[in-house]
Amino acid sequence: MSSLTIRKLDDDLKGRLRRRAAANNRSMEEEARVILRRELDAPGRTEGGLGSEIRKLVEATGGIELDLPPRGPARPLPDIFDE
Repeated sequence: MSSLTIRKLDDDLKGRLRRRAAANNRSMEEEARVILRRELDAPGRTEGGLGSEIRKLVEATGGIELDLPPRGPARPLPDIFDE
């Protein structure tokens, strides 16, 4: 088993963890393990980011087709070196 030290924990957060642990008859350490385990084992969690989640939602509805306008000629570059 590994150990984890969390430094610079807000006093408010530590107090909330302490009260939650007491309400569940656990130590703060055990309560933190339960919270981490529950959060990381939650179904539906993916390793992707927000873009991946949005893509899954859109694909479930059949996707979205966008009409892209045709590309026109590129604008001329500015003459920043001509003085």
